[in-house]
Amino acid sequence: MALKMRELITKSGESKSTILYYIKEGLLPEPLKPKPNVHLYDESCVEILKFIKYLQQNFNYSISDIKTIFKNNRFDFDSSFEAIINSLKMISGGRDIVWYDEQSFLEITNIDKATLDGYIKEGYIFRHKNGFSKKEVEIVEILQKAKLLGLDFSLLQSYVECAKKLAKKENEVGSKLLEDESDTHNKRYALLFELILTLKPYLFNMHTIQAHHNSIKKDIS
Repeated sequence: MALKMRELITKSGESKSTILYYIKEGLLPEPLKPKPNVHLYDESCVEILKFIKYLQQNFNYSISDIKTIFKNNRFDFDSSFEAIINSLKMISGGRDIVWYDEQSFLEITNIDKATLDGYIKEGYIFRHKNGFSKKEVEIVEILQKAKLLGLDFSLLQSYVECAKKLAKKENEVGSKLLEDESDTHNKRYALLFELILTLKPYLFNMHTIQAHHNSIKKDIS
């Protein structure tokens, strides 16, 4: 179904100037021009515009970042789920991410190599192709605080095991969800982001809070 500009504005909630800018930047396809002064836009533009807004509002992506995602991923996933992993990497720092080699990382975190290797082996942190990021620094700081306060690390081991099982299920569900090549593909891509980055942490956190409340009620009674 083709849409006129005013219909696209109404359905997407974007302004005419924004739509024309996205077309100029290659984020939206050029409209069909069956007659002079008649421009018709593919209905998929509505979902693309909503997805662009979603990335901007939730991850503060610039137009340059979004163009990179569109160019590299083309909203297409293979069985390895590589596309979404590449996109999610940008969330941790995007083009401004800072990498540390092992020696620099050890100095910054004030841990020894044996401790670092142990954290990697247990699955608490990860060594990336470019080294370690600020996120790994943050995680090591948390781990060191936990060790200092005598935390039972079986909790962290449970986190890792749950994460591995959940990652496997997300991979299966995500790959199946995105097998579809229809005009709903962009909507499915956006849904996958929402499931992993919004719904999942919400459920985990709210169930933790609920369990805490139930524990308090039990202690009172």
